[in-house]
Formats: sequence, structure tokens, C-alpha cells
Amino acid sequence: MYKLLAADDEEDTRDTLCNCFPWESIGFTVVKQAGNGLEALSYLQANPVDALLCDIRMPVMSGLELCKHIHERKMGVRVVLLSAYRDFEYAREAMTYGVSHYMLKPAKYDDIVHVFTQLKSTLDETNYSLAAQGTEMDASLPGSADPVISNIVKCVNQDYRTVTLQQVSEMVEMNSSYVSVYFKKKTGIHFSEYILKVRMEKAAELLKHGHMKAFEVSEAVGYANPKNFIRAFKQFHGTTPGQFKNGR
Repeated sequence: MYKLLAADDEEDTRDTLCNCFPWESIGFTVVKQAGNGLEALSYLQANPVDALLCDIRMPVMSGLELCKHIHERKMGVRVVLLSAYRDFEYAREAMTYGVSHYMLKPAKYDDIVHVFTQLKSTLDETNYSLAAQGTEMDASLPGSADPVISNIVKCVNQDYRTVTLQQVSEMVEMNSSYVSVYFKKKTGIHFSEYILKVRMEKAAELLKHGHMKAFEVSEAVGYANPKNFIRAFKQFHGTTPGQFKNGR
């Protein structure tokens, strides 16, 4: 199931859309409802989300402002905008921020099914590509053939920004202390070291192949403080993010 965040200041509309539409039948689950753009942004900064269904006009922070923040911070969230206004300017500005789709309110059942079915296909293709990269990355990790370790590895590669030992322990239904010992025994490295490894290799990929600045990469791999990210990157790669990006 892909995680969906819904943001709309009209509570009745939002509740109806979230609770009366069969999201799970098309591969999504609503993980959070927000009443304005700022509330949605706060949630996004602390929780990984695959898609955002967002009203274009909201108090405190509009849908367009929210989309701008998501675009500038390269959060990787797919956005579907809802609007009651038939205004090309809104749609055109939305497209500059990488918005996936733009739907008019009230959204029709068939339109939602069509848009989110397309969106799921896009997410499936993206995740398949990332999974293939992750398989290549972890092919040399001892113990990765073990079913428990394999599941932990997949979880870390998918949620490396926020993943915790407690989270993976609950997933594999084991005590966290036991999982820590088991992971070290099977792989030869501590769980925390593996998370660091994944984050630093993802960071290197983003710096090498993208146009992101160090502080943007810091956020993308789960560091709230860029200074901590730079310190960790230098210790892991032997060079600063800036030097790495410039090939020095």
C-alpha cells in the first residue's frame, strides 16, 4: 500500500474523500489528514509519504505554496492538486512544481480511480528501479539470503530516512534486543552501521547524479541537521559532500 496524505481545509469534504472512497482497492492508504498546507508540510518533514492529495486553496499555507516547498526540498512526493477554480494559471504554476495531476472539485469517483491508478503505476515503476539498485547494493552483504535479514534490508532501503530498530523489530515480530544481536551475527555489522551505510551510499548517489545541494541531500537521507550529515559523510567517504560532488 502506498501512503497518502490528504490536505483540505474543508473538513467535511476531506473526511468524505478519505473515508468513503475505497483507497485500498487501488493501492493506497490514507495515513494523515491535514487542514492546511503548513500542517501537511510539518507531517511530510517527519514522515515518509508516497503521495499527496491537496486542495489548491487553504489558509495558513496554500496548496501551491506547499507544492513549492516540496519541489524545492526535493521530497519526492507525488502531488495531485484539487481545485474548484477553472483557472489555467493555477494549473500552469502547479506544473512548474512537478505536480503529477490537477483535478477539479468536486472530484468524481471515476476521475479519482483513473488518476490514482496512473499514479500507482508510476510509483510501481519507480520502486522497481530503486529495488533493483538496492539489490545490487546489498548483494555482497553477508547473511542477506536469510529471510529475516532480507526483510530488514528491504525495510531499511525503503525507509532509510526514518527507520528505527524498533520499527524493523515489530515488522519481523522479534524483540529489538534480539534483532540487534541477530543482525550483527548474520551480517557482521551493527544495525546502526548498516543504516549509516545505506544513507551514505544514497547520499553519494544524489550528489553524484543530481543537482542537489548538501543541505538538500541531508534532508533527503534523514538528517535534520546538515552539520551532522556533513560530519557523517566525511567520516564514511573520507571527503566532504562538496568535495565529493566536485570530484575532489
